[in-house]
Amino acid sequence: MKICIVVDNPRSWFVPFADELKKKLSRFGSVDLLSDSNQIPQANDVAFLLSCEKKVIPEILCRSRSNIVVHASELPKGKGMSPLTWQILEGKNRIPLTLFEAVEAIDAGPVYLRAYLDFQGNELLHEMQNAVGEKILEMCASFLNDWPQILSQGAIQTGEPSFYKKRTAEDSRLDPNRSLAEQFNLLRVVDNDRYPAFFDWNGRRYILKIEAAK
Repeated sequence: MKICIVVDNPRSWFVPFADELKKKLSRFGSVDLLSDSNQIPQANDVAFLLSCEKKVIPEILCRSRSNIVVHASELPKGKGMSPLTWQILEGKNRIPLTLFEAVEAIDAGPVYLRAYLDFQGNELLHEMQNAVGEKILEMCASFLNDWPQILSQGAIQTGEPSFYKKRTAEDSRLDPNRSLAEQFNLLRVVDNDRYPAFFDWNGRRYILKIEAAK
């Protein structure tokens, strides 16, 4: 079997998991780890498009018998960007993951597998990402265990879709007039280095970084 894993953002939190996934899937066949979907070879069996920020065009999708994405929402609800973060901000701690076939339309292909993660409500971003990463590895291996028979079991997405927008630095803004308890979920999902929490006070901007005590 010819397998490739595509992670097109070298700064993605998923990069270490991609290396681990390559090792985990090597028992199924040859595995290439790629940084660009354009590098997917012809006559490929399965392409795992994980943490990809660029849309993969149909001409690239047709190179593989199956193109797999894992998205942290109950599709068709929660299509789009940063679904884990947006759901935590909504107050949810049960996070679904959906493994599905990539098609031309965003997050719209048939679903093969679903799984769930239950958080306690005190985890910070890197802890939640670690849990998501481990679950993605598990789901990808399960998919290949049942491949190619699983391809005939894909379920068409049903229900009213919803969409999450791309987050910006402004989404990490704290309100100094509200308590930390009220804004704790925002603190949980900020990245201390790339998009830290901040607030403006008396004409100055202040940055807050959060970490759990040892």
